[in-house]
Amino acid sequence: MRMSSVSDADLFSSTQSPSPHIPLAEQLRPKQLSDVIGQQHLLGPGKPLRLAFETGKPHSMILWGPPGTGKTTLARIMAHEFNCEFISLSAVLSGVKDIRAAIERAELTLQQSGRHTILFVDEVHRFNKAQQDAFLPYVEQGLITFVGATTENPSFEVNNALLSRTQVYVLTALSQDELSQLFERAVSQALGNVEFSDEARQVIIEFADGDARRLLNLLEQVQTAASAAALTHIDKTTTLNALSQNTRNFDKGGDAFYDQISALHKSVRGSSPDAALYWLCRMLDGGADALYIGRRLIRMAVEDIGLADPRALRLALDACETYERLGSPEGELALAQVSLYLACAPKSNAAYLAYDKARAFVARDQSRRVPIHLRNAPTRVMKDLGYGKDYRYAHDYPDAYVAGEQYFPDGMPEVNFYEPTGYGLEQKIQEKLAHLRALDQQAKRKI
Repeated sequence: MRMSSVSDADLFSSTQSPSPHIPLAEQLRPKQLSDVIGQQHLLGPGKPLRLAFETGKPHSMILWGPPGTGKTTLARIMAHEFNCEFISLSAVLSGVKDIRAAIERAELTLQQSGRHTILFVDEVHRFNKAQQDAFLPYVEQGLITFVGATTENPSFEVNNALLSRTQVYVLTALSQDELSQLFERAVSQALGNVEFSDEARQVIIEFADGDARRLLNLLEQVQTAASAAALTHIDKTTTLNALSQNTRNFDKGGDAFYDQISALHKSVRGSSPDAALYWLCRMLDGGADALYIGRRLIRMAVEDIGLADPRALRLALDACETYERLGSPEGELALAQVSLYLACAPKSNAAYLAYDKARAFVARDQSRRVPIHLRNAPTRVMKDLGYGKDYRYAHDYPDAYVAGEQYFPDGMPEVNFYEPTGYGLEQKIQEKLAHLRALDQQAKRKI
């Protein structure tokens, strides 16, 4: 196909559409490292990425962090600082064909100008194994410096082969102070004809939720609304009217989701009712499935409270049933109530540990036969074979306990799976089991 020449373009100059509007986030994208706001744990003096820039030698890396933390910006600055060709792919839109085309372009660039190529892959976790493997030989050859960006944990989403050839850098959401710096830069450099009240400024910063790109998009959205209304001073009311409902930085299937449910679980386990309520509300506010949270609360009742307070399990089940009947928002109060109860309840993982020990024992032990005195005998043949013979009915004995009775298979080594704690109801269980074991010892001595 013949490439379009200048004269070809002139034929259509009268009908060409105007240049597209460049978003504020793109206008203010930092061009050099000193312009980057945030990520000082990586970019501060003596920090890893700063040192990488200062060496002048690029290396392959994975930039892992939430949206709007500068992953794309850092890759572009790297290409500029190292005088490299910059090729960008989106794993959402690209396939193996696009990868091949990028590699061919990198080879051509090296041949024609001697320039190295930085290949940036956005949302790299969206590529499958075959697509990720396609980069390996060219990373090993040194043809490209691979820079992947992801919002998901690369330990789970990036192939080990590719991961082993890259350095992972973790980017963090911007703090309110850092967002405030970005706000001031945007107003002074691009929106000098409007003023924002302190309250309006704080609303936009809070809505941004640590995301620099979101802050600039919100700022542009508010400025556009103010311009349409011929306003030069923007207050809190104008800002709230211009912005849509706040959406949190929360991915229902990603790291933010699992990090927050982990925080809720650990807050309950750590007996911190206020923290448990905070994380519950954070998840609900972010759009988490309330019944998923309810199922996790049921697990907490079993795993971390257990027999120290058996009521906890029933209350967790009741909370889920209440939510199923009432829905949102009324049903969420039941989840809040049980979260507080679980956090305040006595804690024991003795049942959880006992189950794990018993399961592990059974998995590695032989298949032992049920002792004949414990077998049921519903037929005459089974009775004639001695099934159930010499079984002693517990309710016929004092305290409904047959001291010294054997309930394990013959020849099985002595085990002690369940060890109750001294907390809550388990204190009583502990005392009772100690008494019953003492009776067993007495019965053995009489034999």
